Amino acid sequence: MRSMLPELELFAAIARHGNFGRAAAERKVSTSMASQGMRKLEDQLGVVLLRRTTRSVAPTAAGAELLASLEPGLRQIQDAVERVNLHRGTPIGSLRINAPAPIAQFLLAPLAARFTRDHPDVAIEIVAEAALQDIVLEGFDAGVRFGNDVPQDMVAVRIGNAQRYAIVASPDYLDGRAPPLAPRDLVRHECIRRSFPGGSLQTWAFQRRTAKVELPPGRIVVNDAQIAVNAALAGGGLAYVHEKYVEREIAEGCLVRLLEPWSPGIGAPYLYYPRQRYLSAALRTFIDLAREKGRAEN
Repeated sequence: MRSMLPELELFAAIARHGNFGRAAAERKVSTSMASQGMRKLEDQLGVVLLRRTTRSVAPTAAGAELLASLEPGLRQIQDAVERVNLHRGTPIGSLRINAPAPIAQFLLAPLAARFTRDHPDVAIEIVAEAALQDIVLEGFDAGVRFGNDVPQDMVAVRIGNAQRYAIVASPDYLDGRAPPLAPRDLVRHECIRRSFPGGSLQTWAFQRRTAKVELPPGRIVVNDAQIAVNAALAGGGLAYVHEKYVEREIAEGCLVRLLEPWSPGIGAPYLYYPRQRYLSAALRTFIDLAREKGRAEN
């Protein structure tokens, strides 16, 4: 009987991504081949494994049961391959890294460009997500988070300096308005609010001890930091974002930083990975590059 391992690996990738296209890219096949492979697997097993709609793909009850039994075995196979790769010096394969958007955009993207240029046999997938993910359960090789957000059971490597949030507004918006000198003054300003998937609004935290400030709901609400920056640039009000999003705009005078003494720190970014794991040559080399970058910033 022909091994079903390729189709089983494909099924696990589709279930993990919830998307045929991304799973196909990971497995280095076309989307149509991925679809054909799944149909072949379901035909061989005589059961439907995936529930497909126009918007999503998710395991059926049978698929979820198979996945739960399958994933430990696939991880063992991957670990075995990685142990073999320890004997070769050239990094190969792929890396999946999870990080919040500011880290993904301003730190990991440049690192990935340099790494793949130096190591053409390695592909890197960066997934930007605000919510903390279980990187083992979700199939990531590593994650990056700020300081206190790193899970305690992981090995963590500092890869950058401590960072802060920034409150900014455009000169046009501030023209004729008194700039806020303390957080309590924000109630007299247009605050561009950021929403989260559950519908809650981002809290504006401050460094100094101060009475809790109830911000107005905001006439502009966005779900993305860069959109908040663009709205602030257009004179829509004050934006509260990771300082990396606005460094250039502040330097060029397009935005004015406000309440800087109150700007809260976020902590330093750390790359982390499972403690009880054999490191592939690719991950080990990427960690070394990220650590080198972090040391250069200190």
